[in-house]
Amino acid sequence: MKNKNIKNIEMNKIALVTGASSGIGKDTAILLQQNGHQVYGAARRTEKMKDLESHGIKTIALDITDEDSVVSCVNTIIENEGRIDVLVNNAGYGSYGAIEDVTIEEARRQFDVNIFGLARLTQLVLPKMRENRFGKIVNISSMGGKVYTGFGGWYHATKHALEGWSDCLRLETKEFGIDVVVIEPGGIKTEWGEIAAENLKKTSGQGAYAAAANKSADGMAEIYKSNRLSDPSVISKAILKSVTARKPKTRYLIGMGAKPAIFVRKWFGDRVFDYAITRMM
Repeated sequence: MKNKNIKNIEMNKIALVTGASSGIGKDTAILLQQNGHQVYGAARRTEKMKDLESHGIKTIALDITDEDSVVSCVNTIIENEGRIDVLVNNAGYGSYGAIEDVTIEEARRQFDVNIFGLARLTQLVLPKMRENRFGKIVNISSMGGKVYTGFGGWYHATKHALEGWSDCLRLETKEFGIDVVVIEPGGIKTEWGEIAAENLKKTSGQGAYAAAANKSADGMAEIYKSNRLSDPSVISKAILKSVTARKPKTRYLIGMGAKPAIFVRKWFGDRVFDYAITRMM
């Protein structure tokens, strides 16, 4: 029979959602709050989370690349609530540009946001989860953690790394009652794509890779302005499903283009996928 502490956790989970100022993060924070969680929405742009407060969500400033900010965020929630039961690692961005053109400083920043900041936050949350023998850690990866596109080398590198890192974390924490879940979105209608397209033009819009880079950037911008992409709600619903399931899947692959892309890569090999992705771009 479970003790009262565990029962209380299962009925009233404390959730931390990073990158909650827009898109998937904001949608997830609202959905979790509506389904019985006490949610803390965290982001650098706190002014963009003001609307979350009307849903009962508590907002907190977080710069995922700053050690003091990360420690302060976790300590504040634990001081207020005594624990963090659910961690949704959603904060991230895509830095596009030819591998030759992207500075190593920018490449490091991409890893700092998409991997090292996420990892440090997870390290700080784990002790209480282990103590309570309960926890849900949801890492927002991408179909780009399984496939690739031109000019996204550093972004894809972070997502491929996140996939392997999550697998190792899942094995290590299983004995403590902690579930580690990877969400692999396809094309989702957020500001992510337009930002990545602008960055691609800025980084590689001139020089040796200009022709292909500008064409890819224009295509990316067009797709993200269209109605072909999936709504962020499909991802937030998958996150809710994963954190409320007794035995969640290790991965949820969902959103426009995700399953076809990975199917082609898996069953037809790199050369066919290279051809298909080049034509698409």
